[in-house]
Amino acid sequence: PRAYSYIGNIPVLDVLDKPITDWDVVMKWLFDKVIGTLALIALSPLMLITAIAIKLDSRGPVLFKQKRYGFNNELIEVYKFRSMRVDQCDATASKLVQKDDPRVTRVGRFIRKTSIDELPQLLNVVFKGNLSLVGPRPHAVHAKAENRVYDEAVDGYFARHRVKPGITGWAQVNGWRGETDTQEKIQRRVEHDLYYIENWSVLFDLYILAATPFALAKTENAY
Repeated sequence: PRAYSYIGNIPVLDVLDKPITDWDVVMKWLFDKVIGTLALIALSPLMLITAIAIKLDSRGPVLFKQKRYGFNNELIEVYKFRSMRVDQCDATASKLVQKDDPRVTRVGRFIRKTSIDELPQLLNVVFKGNLSLVGPRPHAVHAKAENRVYDEAVDGYFARHRVKPGITGWAQVNGWRGETDTQEKIQRRVEHDLYYIENWSVLFDLYILAATPFALAKTENAY
């Protein structure tokens, strides 16, 4: 379904729908830059300690870069702390990480459980501007649920890409965090993403950020 707009008296079909427009765009941009910069400064000691631990635990780079879907289905490069053995990193996420996955390092298990591996994405928010603090989580290009890529498993999947993806989101604070190995899990995550898009506000973003630390305490689905 698409909406119609008019240029003069000529009806045109809207091929790109941006639910967050006008001054709301400016407010969300300022929110990301100000809060993101403060978070980056506050968490920099933890990020430094994590980087040292990764280097001591296994050979290879500290950061891992992965292509993911961003706004309007564009591919963006997302930063993470490397949590897998350097010769077994899966940049396309063709095989989801599972419990006791042998590809994950000792430090990797801890930082994945606590989501510390996601902290470098603050660089995406503050410097690159291709992520928001809050929004639908960006998924890897070839991530699958029950051997079906996400856009095949869920009707209307790409509707979640009408806004910038985020480091945390409404789905994550409602328990839909971690492994998405079944169609139901990805379906529920998308439903929460679409609810967030249709009901966005700065206060909603603040609530999700405040709820995120409590959601991270539930680690049963994070491998």
